Amino acid sequence: MSDTPPSRLLPLAGTVNFRDLGGYPTDDGHRVRWRRLFRADSLNRLTEEDRGHIRHLGVVTVVDLRTTVEVEEGRFPVEEVPVTFHHLPFMEAVPDPESFAAIPGLLGSTYIDMLDEAGDMVAAAVAVLADEANQPAIFHCTAGKDRTGVLSTMLLGLLGVPDELIVEDYALSAHAMGALKERLAERYPDFAEQILEAGEMFSAAPEHMERLIGVIRQRYGSFDDCASAIGITASTVASLRNSLLDR
Repeated sequence: MSDTPPSRLLPLAGTVNFRDLGGYPTDDGHRVRWRRLFRADSLNRLTEEDRGHIRHLGVVTVVDLRTTVEVEEGRFPVEEVPVTFHHLPFMEAVPDPESFAAIPGLLGSTYIDMLDEAGDMVAAAVAVLADEANQPAIFHCTAGKDRTGVLSTMLLGLLGVPDELIVEDYALSAHAMGALKERLAERYPDFAEQILEAGEMFSAAPEHMERLIGVIRQRYGSFDDCASAIGITASTVASLRNSLLDR
């Protein structure tokens, strides 16, 4: 049997940022299981080959973190790939590119706002993904970086993955941002110039996620205490660890 770990990045033609959340070591000596949770950008442009690959992965659940407007514009093809679909929006509206230019640091603040204003949705998403019967699962937003990044941080933090590795996982999205800009500019031609020139909005610089983790540590003391504060139960955390850590 090969000791080579699975590929973290899954290069599907219809996505730019589809990744496996597995493989990370934890502080207590475990490792997050591969091929159980996948994080991604939009999934409404999947090719027939992409859909076949997702079937091969055995995916049974999709959690969409986007706004209602984004979902109405296109969502995961449940007709072609039958899954249990959950829409759990982490924000009501996506800030426009000009907001990020006008308010430096807005990206990191947005991550904190998600915990403060959409804690119930974060808790609901964790509860869905913690249930082994719902795995393998994909959770995603538009870029696979921001809303998906906040949920990934909560999941990995509760699993005991060191903070620096959580930040590294977030920063992996940087590779996809150029391709994402091009796709969004094509989809929204009226805003193409703003999208292509946007900086912070499409940044996956480590300091954005370091800021969120710092607030969690300062405000709550630990990921477990943060989880409790936003409504994630101890039994959900136990299920998460039981289903996603190697045994």
